[in-house]
Amino acid sequence: MDLLITLGPHLLNGVALGLLFALVALGFMLIIGVMEVINLAHGSLFALGAYVAVALVTPEGGLRLAALAPYFAFPLPARFVVALVVAPIVVGGVGMVLEVCLRRTYGRDPLYGLLLTFGAALVLEELIRLVWGPTERFLPVPAAITGGITLGGLVYSVYRFFASAFAVGMIVLLWLFLQRTRYGALIKAGAHDSEMVRALGVNLTRLRLLVFALGTALAAVAGIVMAPIWGVRPHVGVDAVVPAFVVIVLGGVGSFWGAVLAGLLVGMVVGITGAFATAWSLVSMYVLLILVVTVRGRGLLGKKSVLER
Repeated sequence: MDLLITLGPHLLNGVALGLLFALVALGFMLIIGVMEVINLAHGSLFALGAYVAVALVTPEGGLRLAALAPYFAFPLPARFVVALVVAPIVVGGVGMVLEVCLRRTYGRDPLYGLLLTFGAALVLEELIRLVWGPTERFLPVPAAITGGITLGGLVYSVYRFFASAFAVGMIVLLWLFLQRTRYGALIKAGAHDSEMVRALGVNLTRLRLLVFALGTALAAVAGIVMAPIWGVRPHVGVDAVVPAFVVIVLGGVGSFWGAVLAGLLVGMVVGITGAFATAWSLVSMYVLLILVVTVRGRGLLGKKSVLER
């Protein structure tokens, strides 16, 4: 019991981190499933979402236009909510532009898509440095979700509870969108067989554009919520996209709840390992991946392959 109480804050940190990893991974997985493209720019779009949020929340965040002075007179909670809404839309628009650039690579060797998105990641990172500079930024949050609460003699971060609840809400909304809407059904069908969807008269070009916008917007949302925890740096996207890829493989490519479960496992393993050996906290998720894939090659909830007996 004493050990559980001691590990409480680390478990909370792990759950919050895992849910946000799952949110990044789900956006990543939507793009892979429908478009069969590994978007190496996903991490840079994650970072861009955080930077746009900083620009919308603080006057020193990059938007120094005099016309915006009345906007920054609004209280911080209002600006934070605006950032949560507007930044994903902006990043989703950037994702649409990237998808248009990707169209010439469809039907060709997958290496073309990898190279294009890798180049886009480098361009986005350098643009971030040009606009916001190379130094680390800070995203302030409303006072209502700062500070700590005491439970069982231990202090827990209020913001971690907010981040966990927000991530759960976003995951549920995404699941409802995929399960209960026409576009959600088309996305699932496109992930299963895009050519059949085209044969049924669905505008596959528009569907891919929507999926890319949705996937990159989810990355931006996660970037905003993670910003107060990780900080905002031009290369912060690398810290998010690599765990997201681990989560997709660990949960099973194409499995929604597999990604959520794997995200929670990765977050908790990283959190618990960090309590005893901080230097090994990130290494632990790769060890977890190796152990799971060795026993179950398709991941935790991945579908059985035709190559398996």
